[in-house]
Order: sequence, then structure tokens, then C-alpha cells
Amino acid sequence: MSSFKIALIQLAVTASKSDNLLRAAKLIREASEKGAKVVSLPECFNSPYGIKYFPEYAEKVPDGPSCEELSKCAKDNKIYLIGGSIPEESDGKLFNTCTIWGPTGKLLGKHRKAHLFDIDIPGKITFQESKVLSPGNQMTIVATEYCKIGIGICYDMRFPEMAKIYTDSGCDLLIYPGAFNMTTGPAHWQILQQARAVDNQVFMATCAPARDETADYVAWGHSMAVSPWGKILAEADAGETIVYADIDLSQVAEIRKQIPIRIQKRDDIYKLVEEK
Repeated sequence: MSSFKIALIQLAVTASKSDNLLRAAKLIREASEKGAKVVSLPECFNSPYGIKYFPEYAEKVPDGPSCEELSKCAKDNKIYLIGGSIPEESDGKLFNTCTIWGPTGKLLGKHRKAHLFDIDIPGKITFQESKVLSPGNQMTIVATEYCKIGIGICYDMRFPEMAKIYTDSGCDLLIYPGAFNMTTGPAHWQILQQARAVDNQVFMATCAPARDETADYVAWGHSMAVSPWGKILAEADAGETIVYADIDLSQVAEIRKQIPIRIQKRDDIYKLVEEK
């Protein structure tokens, strides 16, 4: 199949994990009923985003209640489900982890956020995920019946090497659940997605939580899908919603033929090498 529909669920996340899971399940079902075959939730969809919340909301993967609900939702709706991310506890460490589920409810893979969000913009925002989280040490590719999908989480998007390796490994779609804030969101959210899409001639999609002005960390929202040409196919505003985009994989081959950067790159003078 050369074309399929994706849905990005911009969930309004609350302090109630059970409420978050119930509302996520409802919206996943709605997205499936409207024809989505690949559905994504946002970063930290089951908990507020913040270092003080990660230990409290952390679960085992795949044995915690959030994973149980994601597996059930994927199976009941016969979709590929990109489970946003949840705080994961493993061997005494905490990770920011995205789980990916197949139409049978099987766990297809998990991605632990590789690049931790440690920034300091004086007078605007200071944040250090590394105070409580450990970084993941692997990249994550999921093979579906439609295409290969490369997975990242939020800050991972700022590192073009990851997207390039995903593309070289055969991915035609990159999905990065993320939660940019009110400083970095307006400045960089859209341009980073367009850059990753155009640089690699792939589809790019992000899924953010809805904006909550009363939260400790205020998310930018604006979940988005971008074509290999850099065109914005769909974009949310700030509130809770589902945005849909048609992924026409024939565009990937067409654009790569029109602008053949993959065969024009100069491997004789530069090369990206993946550490195994």
C-alpha cells in the first residue's frame, strides 16, 4: 500500500494517570474510526511533564498499566500505535520511553530518549532532564506493512545525524512525539521538522500534548505532519485535538528522483558512520 492515513492525538494531559489513559483510549478509537492506520500519542501522555513527576508516574515496560492500555488499544482498533512516551523505571533508572505497538497488540519496539533535554536560556527557561532521567543508547526502527518508521522523542529532533541514519536504513516516515515549550516552540518546532523532512526527503510527524497554561511546564502544542517537500500537511493549534495526514509514499520516490541528493552526496570527502 503506497498511501495511508496517520493521526496525531494532541492530548490534554492532567495529573490523573487514569483519566489520561481513558481519554487517550477514547481518542485512539475515534482516530481509528476515521481511517487512521498509524496513530501517535504525545510525549509524556500519561503524566505531567517535569522532573518532579517522572519518579512518581514511572512504570515498568511492558508490564505497567499504561502499556497494558496501549496494547489493548492497538489490538482493539487494529492499528500501529506510537505510544507517545511515558516515564519508565528499569533497574533503578528512569527513562523517557516511547513504546510502539502492532495491530495484534504486540510490542514492536521501544525507544528511550537518547538526547536529554538540558537547556538554559536565561530569563526564559532552564530545564535538566538529566537530573532524574538516564539517556537511551539505541535508535529505534519499526517495520510496518506500509513502511519503515524511525522513532525519536522531542529533543532527539535537534540531532540531524539520527534522522539521516534512519533514512539510510530505509525509513520513509519519522515520528517524534515531543513537547517543546513556549520559548523553543515558536522559534524552532516547525523549522526543525521541515529541515529533517527536506534534508532526508521523508515524511516527518510530531505529536505534542495540548497546551495547559496552568501547568508547571507549558507545552507549545502544534502537532504537525510535514511532507518530503517540506510542505505542512496538517497542524494543530494549542488545544486538545486530533490532526490527520495522508502519507503518500510515492512522493518519497518522486522527490528523490527530482532532486537526487542521495546519489550526489560526496562520500569521498565526508561520511556519517553509525556506531554499532
